[in-house]
Amino acid sequence: MASIAVVDDEANIRETVEFALRREGYDVRSYPDGAEAWSAFERALPDVAILDILMPRMDGLELCRKLRSVSDTIPIIFLTSRDDEIDRVLGLELGADDYLGKPFSMRELVARVRVMLRRAARRAETPRDDEKMLHTGELELDPARFLVRWKGQQIDLTVTEFLMLQALVRHPGHVKTRVQLTREGYPHDNYVSERTIDSHVKRIRKKFEAADPQFDRIDTVYGMGYRWIG
Repeated sequence: MASIAVVDDEANIRETVEFALRREGYDVRSYPDGAEAWSAFERALPDVAILDILMPRMDGLELCRKLRSVSDTIPIIFLTSRDDEIDRVLGLELGADDYLGKPFSMRELVARVRVMLRRAARRAETPRDDEKMLHTGELELDPARFLVRWKGQQIDLTVTEFLMLQALVRHPGHVKTRVQLTREGYPHDNYVSERTIDSHVKRIRKKFEAADPQFDRIDTVYGMGYRWIG
């Protein structure tokens, strides 16, 4: 049974989300602030974390930062106001996978949790013979398990980062617009801004540069988007 952490200072949101996820069979734990949640996470990490941004004691951004310091793979979903673009971008730069704007559909939240857990589970599976790796130069992508290697070194990307990188790598040399990358990373969300896409690409670059300071394969085409230099 997958464990889901819901962290929000609004009791009615915690209760509603907890009820919806428990009905789907998940083990749900809820917390009123980031400090209480982190205390619990130090004992055992959840399989998915759903975080509000504005909370007392420790906000969602700080909690996300702490989670990413111990794991690059736990799916993190932010709950935000549609107007809080700066906070959303900061959260994505810190490594969140996704966000939902309040008010949000419980059905959509449950669907996103289900997809993230399915993708996380596939990371641990042994790929079938017909699930081929993607190779381009010194880059290897494993679409079956959402794994990336650069020059033999594993690069830990979030699910959304992986989908965007995959979109670039599948068409090396071709420019992918921000709209196209939005469709790849957020196929069911019409509220993603260009700044959100830029934040994801910036974080992808940082992760590759941490492994290889000479990394320069993601090219910015100003006024258009990005391309992978094969």
